[in-house]
Amino acid sequence: MTETILEKIVRKKRVRVDALKASTGIGKIKESAEYARRNADAHRFSNAISARGSVNIIAEFKKASPSKGVINGNADVTETARQYANGGAAAISVLTEEDFFLGSVEDLRSARSAVEIPIIRKDFVIDEFQIYDSAANGADAILLIVAALTPDELSSFQTLANSLGMDAVVEVHNKEEMNIAKEIGAKIIGVNNRNLKTFEVSLDVSRQMATMAHENAVLIAESGITNAAEIHELRELGYSAFLIGETLMRGNTLKDLIASSNNGDQ
Repeated sequence: MTETILEKIVRKKRVRVDALKASTGIGKIKESAEYARRNADAHRFSNAISARGSVNIIAEFKKASPSKGVINGNADVTETARQYANGGAAAISVLTEEDFFLGSVEDLRSARSAVEIPIIRKDFVIDEFQIYDSAANGADAILLIVAALTPDELSSFQTLANSLGMDAVVEVHNKEEMNIAKEIGAKIIGVNNRNLKTFEVSLDVSRQMATMAHENAVLIAESGITNAAEIHELRELGYSAFLIGETLMRGNTLKDLIASSNNGDQ
């Protein structure tokens, strides 16, 4: 059977994580994580993206993707992060997957040193080591992809992130995955409009899933959002935040997008 893109990414990620665990050790990374989180504000990512009365954009730094290839390979993460913060982003997403998205943990560290606003590390988490590693390198939140993990792993990883005062965004793509997110009590649910098996994108995913989440969940619409009208529509459907990457990485101005979105609420 043909391997999906998600399966390829996870297979390569497992090799990288095993090598990192062998060279660093779980004890050392756990100690570094606990030290880094000692004076950090707990759950500031969730607080930032759930603020009422504002357009909460999670601006993403992403050099490439499997579906689009290189988007902006020369982008400087430090300068981009500062532009996002100055443009009004509620938080920043830094994509650190190496083989398909050309990211790195160095990008996460650089963004953290450049801005004060919350940062989510967007990667393919398959091991608790990565959660400690994210905390140690300045992340306030992590991404947990339902399609890549078992319910027990999702629950365990979310609990670990919360114990460090971090947030976990549980990412879903369909009704079955939304039910799993509900079963584990996900506090933040990211609805990804991109099918991780085919990488096709449709905002209909967010439209259809808006009513399926449990009442107290913070909803994030992810992927395929390009303009203020779409943001306005999704806010009306109950989404609190909007993860936007490619549109911004191709040079669109965050400040203008937020202003236009606010005008739509007038």
